[in-house]
Amino acid sequence: MKLAVARNEALLGVRCRACGLLQPADERYVCGDCLGPIEPEYDTAALARSDLRRTIEAGPDTLWRYAPLLPSRPAAGQWPVGMTVLVPAPRLGAAIGVPGLMIKDDTRNLTLSFKDRPVAVASARAVELGLTTLACASTGNLAGAVAAAAARLGMPAFVFVPADTELSKIMGAASYGAVVIRVNGTYDQVNRLCGRLVDEVPGWGFVNFTLRPYYAEGSKTILFEIAEQLGWRLPDHVIVPVGSGALLTRTATAAAQLVASGVVPDAPMRISAAQPSGCAPVTDAILDGMRAVRPVRVARTIARSLAIGAPADGDGAVQVVKRTGGSAASVSEEDVALGCELAARTEGISVEPAGGVVVAAARAMARRGVFKDGERVVLYLTGSGYKQGHGDAMSLAPAIGPDADDFFAAYPTARG
Repeated sequence: MKLAVARNEALLGVRCRACGLLQPADERYVCGDCLGPIEPEYDTAALARSDLRRTIEAGPDTLWRYAPLLPSRPAAGQWPVGMTVLVPAPRLGAAIGVPGLMIKDDTRNLTLSFKDRPVAVASARAVELGLTTLACASTGNLAGAVAAAAARLGMPAFVFVPADTELSKIMGAASYGAVVIRVNGTYDQVNRLCGRLVDEVPGWGFVNFTLRPYYAEGSKTILFEIAEQLGWRLPDHVIVPVGSGALLTRTATAAAQLVASGVVPDAPMRISAAQPSGCAPVTDAILDGMRAVRPVRVARTIARSLAIGAPADGDGAVQVVKRTGGSAASVSEEDVALGCELAARTEGISVEPAGGVVVAAARAMARRGVFKDGERVVLYLTGSGYKQGHGDAMSLAPAIGPDADDFFAAYPTARG
């Protein structure tokens, strides 16, 4: 296996989560000893001695300001992503019963999804490794992020999606020049297809497969930004949508790294999980006594971006929630639609159904008394509703004639 030397001097290598072996950060994407999952490890003690906070604050207004805690450096020409807003959400908080609510609005990224973050790190690593093509399995958002990143870097892109993926998301990826391969099957079947192709297509980097150890690291930057935006303090509680589980587990990793590097004071931070009831392998496991995750064979939910029946980081997500004292909610399709509506009407944020899942989950947890008095709760809103109509979520009033009498007949209270 060819060694590719990482440019980040703080990167010690990759450590296997199964056997614990520390190995070189080269082209491997699983443990070279036991084939277990691997993830980058950093010299946080050295970073703590280097005044990391000052380094970050002097960095660019993108996720690359956190480069000392990322496995790569930005590739030349990459679009700037990250540094999205963290805003108080008092009206939404009042509507769902969560005082002190805040929103991390990642709908504002380049392709209107948080997926731009992991793709930025994965594509930078692909350039370092000398790969020539970017590829992925996707439920929609990742396809667009990979296609846009590849276009900017002058690389071809191949994105594999379930055939029933929303047309708007497919066309978005195709507009960047990617080859879109529609597959008759679930996301898990699409992912397995990509796994079979890995050894047959030299020079390809499957961002959520062969580049997964680096791809997942981009998810950490959401919490890095939240901590900085809170004046270098961790929030009390975050609510995270769960598909593969990587966003949730890397949120915990990010908190641990910030503390170990001396950037934030050590303080408890609870992490809770949100999934639609039609595909809830992780949240159901949490609510059923923190048991092992059982795969869902057939996902039935409008929240397509979370419809992953066999989440790669599912069991890890359960353990993070347990360790941090968090909770979970599995919410109905009706509640998902209501969550989308509440985010739009109370805070002016259009979210895809995954965002509705998070809002609805926070509402459900509030009703169960999960949140503590004075707790600062942050919702992760990870994808924009502008890429997906809400025909299933909202009904329109009948059209009226071009006459004032018709208007007042339909809306009699408008006169006051």
